[in-house]
Amino acid sequence: MADYYKAINWNEIEDAIDKATWEKLTEQFWLDTRIPLSNDLDDWRKMTPEEHDLVGKVFGGLTLLDTLQSQDGMSALKADIRTQHEEAVLNNIEFMESVHAKSYSSIFETLNTASEIDAIFAWAQTDPHLQYKAQKINAVYQAGSPLEKKVASVFLETFLFYSGFYTPLYYLGHNKLNNVAEIIKLILRDESVHGTYIGYKFQLGFNELTSAKQEKVKTWLYDFLFDLYSNEENYTHELYDGVGWTEQVLTFLRYNANKALMNLGQDPLFPDGYEDVNPVVMNGISTTTSNHDFFSQVGNGYRLGQVETMNDEDYDYGLTK
Repeated sequence: MADYYKAINWNEIEDAIDKATWEKLTEQFWLDTRIPLSNDLDDWRKMTPEEHDLVGKVFGGLTLLDTLQSQDGMSALKADIRTQHEEAVLNNIEFMESVHAKSYSSIFETLNTASEIDAIFAWAQTDPHLQYKAQKINAVYQAGSPLEKKVASVFLETFLFYSGFYTPLYYLGHNKLNNVAEIIKLILRDESVHGTYIGYKFQLGFNELTSAKQEKVKTWLYDFLFDLYSNEENYTHELYDGVGWTEQVLTFLRYNANKALMNLGQDPLFPDGYEDVNPVVMNGISTTTSNHDFFSQVGNGYRLGQVETMNDEDYDYGLTK
């Protein structure tokens, strides 16, 4: 143990990606209180009880996973940092995951009654498929290796969230719940950076391993993904069979599972590509976000095709794949 306490020095950067990520995250800071969610009430009143139930469960599930990421995920990753600046970046991510979780409560407060909100949270605490994936991810956070923890985080941020994101993006593509979707697109933009950054840190550690150890990690990684996807299929059927979207959502999930693998520097697993995803949903992602005054200097447009890597001018870390 060092006999002194080391102050963080942002003028001496060990890894330029730490600084670039910090700047990217602070540039796109946002809060849910700046989005006029009440403007979506007219759309909400025209939707069916089945749609109300779907939206509530989707956001209940996302709230639980964001809570996991903020309360356990980032603290687990901070145990294995390479630089002080990396810890600062993870602190930022941890806070924004809390902002994401709170944002869903703002949506509930606007759209739902108190009894409906209670029912949503009760469902999230007892649904077996939702609890399964939360417990699987958290088990890795609590007992996994440093690389396994990073895999779990990337799978959560770039894959598991997307069964929930599909719903608001679908409605946005049909010009419904536009302000709710504004929040989701801001969250998507954050998750793009989170998944890219943590995937990059995984690759640094992975590339230091021997070939035999790399194969062992890859075997575990793909087995873990298969396990999560199998559960996600059941979760998707539970949520979407009633509205007939299940197969579309599963395609979207497989597409994003490939994105998660690419973040980790691994080969895609599923055949699903951009062109296979419902174009209405892709259009919802691609549409630039509304220009509320609070965001006028932020530039919060986002395209799903950039999930696995930021723009070159944002991240030029020269990784070979």
